[in-house]
Amino acid sequence: MSDSKTRFPSLKGKINVVRCSDTGRVRDHNEDTVVADMDIGLMTLADGMGGYNAGEVAAELAANTVTKLMREAAVRSNRGEVDPQSGLMQQSIGLRNAVSRANKIIWQTAQTQPNCQGMGTTLAACLFFDDRVSIAHVGDSRVYRLRNERFEQLTLDHSLLQELVDRGFYSREEALRSTNKNYVTRALGVEPAVEVEVQEETVEVGDIYMVCSDGLSDMVEDEDIHLTISTFSANLQTVAEQLIGLANENGGRDNVTVALAEVNASFAVGNGFIGRLKSWLG
Repeated sequence: MSDSKTRFPSLKGKINVVRCSDTGRVRDHNEDTVVADMDIGLMTLADGMGGYNAGEVAAELAANTVTKLMREAAVRSNRGEVDPQSGLMQQSIGLRNAVSRANKIIWQTAQTQPNCQGMGTTLAACLFFDDRVSIAHVGDSRVYRLRNERFEQLTLDHSLLQELVDRGFYSREEALRSTNKNYVTRALGVEPAVEVEVQEETVEVGDIYMVCSDGLSDMVEDEDIHLTISTFSANLQTVAEQLIGLANENGGRDNVTVALAEVNASFAVGNGFIGRLKSWLG
């Protein structure tokens, strides 16, 4: 009998997700896109840039392409077309490949559609599986985690400012006050190929993961984001709305988008090869 339900089980009910996006107080249209599909445990945010409405096109292509490709991967796995032993180990590789494929599609579209020339997008994605999360990002859209009152940024921006911090030219505190935060050094669609940064983290019940565009992180300090999540954590929708309200109160100079995922229960695979291996080693 197939154990397909154990390979990529739906995470609905185990992870609560909310999304919220706003144009802000300066821009005339919203170039952010956020997609969440808990049937496959995926949350993706893209922040587009370049040309009239072209950034919106790039962001939609990025988020929708990654979601589509990961859905297809889940279907193949559940049909038994993917070695069940590789379900956990191949998660990060599959996510990286999906983002790389999205980059190629955006690049090709920009080359063939005159109104899309110069477009690009940042991207941050979380793929939850077997009590872990694979995080992929390109650019300065960020992923944060709140765990046991500790709030931390899990991704590092691909930006000129972050490079200067890494090289010691700026302290983290000086970087927070800098006005030159928006020079990204990596984005989807700008070149035929892109280096996608991927990491894997363990997940615990009670964790809250937040994916956001720089319209939030540039406008609201981490301490205030932390306080807002902690204060309104009983209602994630209120958290998202409060965060966007803070960004707009502080100037709203960019589109602002946030997605929050709260882990309500373990989603360990349990049986199948990985579960059996854990029990053998147990």
